Amino acid sequence: MKIAILDAATLGQDVDLSPIRALGITVEYATTAPNEIHERIVDADVVVVNKIKLNASNLPETAVRLICVAATGYDNIDTEYCKNHGIALCNVPGYSSDNVAQLTVAMALSLVTHLPEYNRFVSSGAYSASGLANQLTPVYHEISSMTWGVVGGGGIGGKVAKIAEAMGCKVLMCRRRPDDRYEQASIDEVCRRADIISLHVPLNDSTRGMISRDRISAMKPNAIVINVARGAVTDEQALADAVEQGRIAGLGVDVYSVEPFPADHPFTRILGRDNVCLTPHMAWGSAEARNRCVREIAENVKAFYDENDRNRIV
Repeated sequence: MKIAILDAATLGQDVDLSPIRALGITVEYATTAPNEIHERIVDADVVVVNKIKLNASNLPETAVRLICVAATGYDNIDTEYCKNHGIALCNVPGYSSDNVAQLTVAMALSLVTHLPEYNRFVSSGAYSASGLANQLTPVYHEISSMTWGVVGGGGIGGKVAKIAEAMGCKVLMCRRRPDDRYEQASIDEVCRRADIISLHVPLNDSTRGMISRDRISAMKPNAIVINVARGAVTDEQALADAVEQGRIAGLGVDVYSVEPFPADHPFTRILGRDNVCLTPHMAWGSAEARNRCVREIAENVKAFYDENDRNRIV
């Protein structure tokens, strides 16, 4: 068996790839440009990718039997092509739920409490020079006084809802299947009512652009939006405009429609603002989660060759 890992660098330098290496001849590439994909997978039985796109432009006339995505989301893979050409596809569900929930809550707490501003006040020496024991501006509010709208109630959304409830928030849950633990609400109702809105949905035809300019305009002026799902579930231009115009109070984002986002991306206009927290798609990537992901990929490959369904998408 030959295994090609096309973007190993996205898994981190410290990750242990030995569970995959033990399964066959493994060829590892730190990164792979679009024009290099076909050549690197032409004789591979198994392809492991994280962010690289596999589709009709690079999969034809290859030996590929199985694609393993080192992620839960698989919108970078043309599932119809795989289905029509007998290529199996596996993902790794749930391996990073704790991480992503952790970053979501960390962003919310930082933005609600204005931690960057308060830290800078002390670090700059202004606190020592003030002669006052306290600095109480910018004004912040108790998170327990807020309504948290969770959009997407899967593993990650469910964890975020549980933490938000534990902190005293009223939770609104927007998901396809009702969850009796929380008040159910439509996406429009969440956008109108919630003080904190966090996004935990896959990218597909029904979620693409769901946080639209109109829905952003309906939000409270004190609303904080956190996107840890996929960049394209939001109108990024409209979010940047809303921050610049003061129509929302804060923005936390770990995912972007183009990664890394280029110099002409709308978010470059709001870099460095105290009410904006942008991170480099790292929410999924604790040491524990990345090694767990590799082990799960190895189990997916073994299951496929044992003719057992395990985490099969196609």
